[in-house]
Amino acid sequence: PPPPLGTRLASLSTESVRFALVTAAGERVGGSLSVSPEQVTTRVVALEPGAESEPSIVDEGGVRSLLRPAVPVENVGRSVYFWIESDSPPSLATAALHSIAAGGFDAALWRTRPVRAPHHSASAPALVGGGSPPRPGEISLAHGGVLFLDELPEFPRMALEALREPLETGQITISRAARQAQYPARFQLVAAMNPCPCGWLGAFAATGKTCRCTPEAVARYQARLSGPLIDRIDMQVEVPAMPPAEILAAADGEPSSQVAARVARARERQLARQGRANAAIGAGDIDVLCQLQPEAALFLQSAATRLGWSGRSLHRVMKLARTIADLAGADTVGVAPVAEAVQYRRALPGA
Repeated sequence: PPPPLGTRLASLSTESVRFALVTAAGERVGGSLSVSPEQVTTRVVALEPGAESEPSIVDEGGVRSLLRPAVPVENVGRSVYFWIESDSPPSLATAALHSIAAGGFDAALWRTRPVRAPHHSASAPALVGGGSPPRPGEISLAHGGVLFLDELPEFPRMALEALREPLETGQITISRAARQAQYPARFQLVAAMNPCPCGWLGAFAATGKTCRCTPEAVARYQARLSGPLIDRIDMQVEVPAMPPAEILAAADGEPSSQVAARVARARERQLARQGRANAAIGAGDIDVLCQLQPEAALFLQSAATRLGWSGRSLHRVMKLARTIADLAGADTVGVAPVAEAVQYRRALPGA
């Protein structure tokens, strides 16, 4: 007799699983994945006598997935549909996106968050996706992980501006004359840049090096980053130059394991409070979920007025302050976390 629903893949003596995804628009964007039974947790969700039937669509954490017939199982004698379970909802989407990219998907990276670091010569289609048929770009290949852009102002202006909408919506829609494709792109953006073209602005006290750039050259260099793009970057931290003696004598910082544990506790607080991370709070829920103490609200209002913030900047600071309070284990958002969040939106040096 066929195995009952819920039977684990390992007990069926097969070596591969096939799966695919469809976008919210109904377009198939998935592929196949071959992994050993030990690498994923799966269970039988349907048994069909034929292998030619259409795959059915199910939902996993907001990601619609196709149940594809897997390779025939010898001790069953018929096609089996498998549902791939994951501890992290984006992991299945990430695997599917990589499976249709040029490099394919490495099964050894299953359930590992992606880290993408494209060169600054990358074009806009390379970053956000393109081609015919449309293929996912770096922002989609970094879905559920980190996109690191080093030498940020050196990227083409068009490529940087194409990041605006995905940073807000977590997805990218690529339109061509013949077809349209929509890919998920919920990633954490980490970027780095020099303060000026020569790289020595503000470093004289620590290194003895003098910046050779004129004020106009510094302004042109920093103007490569538009205001709307900078508005979407929550934390903007200046890393000053340090003398070599201080670098060599610096004590070890807090272990990563302790930081990870504190972050995990903060995330648990957020999920228990609102069912999602603070970054996913919509504008309509900010006043309730990121409510500030009266003195903190007055402090934030004064800072926003003085610095000329947009509504987007104000909301991002409120969410960041809520996260800082969660890291400290605080139930309310006072002046201290708000002041710290404000400090993370300082202007570029020399601007």
